[in-house]
Amino acid sequence: MDTSSIKGIIVPIVTPVDENNCINEEAMARMVNYVIEGGVHGILAFGSNGEFFAIDKNEQRKALACMIKTAEKRVPVYMGIAGITTKECVETAKMAVEEGADGISILPPMFISPSEDELYDHIVAIAQTAPQLPVLLYNNPGKVGYGLSVKLVNRLAEVPNIVGIKDTSGNMTLTAEFIRTTRDKDFKVMAGKDTMILGSLAYGAVGAIASTANIVPELVVDIYNKYIEGDIEGSCEAQFKLTPFRNTFDKVSFPAGTKDACNLIGLNVGNSIKPNTTASPQVLDEMKEILTDLGYIKEKELMEA
Repeated sequence: MDTSSIKGIIVPIVTPVDENNCINEEAMARMVNYVIEGGVHGILAFGSNGEFFAIDKNEQRKALACMIKTAEKRVPVYMGIAGITTKECVETAKMAVEEGADGISILPPMFISPSEDELYDHIVAIAQTAPQLPVLLYNNPGKVGYGLSVKLVNRLAEVPNIVGIKDTSGNMTLTAEFIRTTRDKDFKVMAGKDTMILGSLAYGAVGAIASTANIVPELVVDIYNKYIEGDIEGSCEAQFKLTPFRNTFDKVSFPAGTKDACNLIGLNVGNSIKPNTTASPQVLDEMKEILTDLGYIKEKELMEA
């Protein structure tokens, strides 16, 4: 399996919806074009910032089809899979295959507490549903309630089409261990924390899956590109420019900050799905100030807002 395209900055794209939580296809296509023109190397549909937990499968299928059609193979489009039961996740994997996705990402089941053997069987069953597609694991202990161990990840890395992991643990030691222990397996480790992209690259990560790439794709891509070019100082400067913006998201109910910021720069992706609403006026003002300094909001637009 050729996994050479799994690198760089993959954006967990937001999902524009109307007041009935139905997909706004015009806004969805606009988002896809915006991030591709901003230089991202891939798109992840229905990651956590895509509000997978609030959108039914028929609407997910519609959105995925729109993303794939709009992307026109300019970058790979991955489908996020996140369900509590193996049956549900297998059905989503089948959908990804049917719609022509380029890969899938698997989040461990939330709420329940499976053993490592149960988790292994669950993930392998999903991967085997789509043997022709590369599979990225998704380690997010903060939201799931438990993490993927180094031992389990190495075991899963033996499965032919499980080829990488997004690590959102925020634990650089763990990220480094994922990299160190899979070096002989051509296993792709990607940063999941936007504030840790450069640090992860320094250890050997191949890129990042970064929510801020929805809004400031050029800046996020700059961290990766400059690092690959050997411009460590330039990469560090880009990382330090990004970090204050990413930190504003932590002042908003998750994952509403991403949509708030998209709307601030005129992408018009609609509201977050309730019970999430929007950031406080104080946080929105902070976002506006940072985005103005970064050049994503012009002074005239800020005055009119």
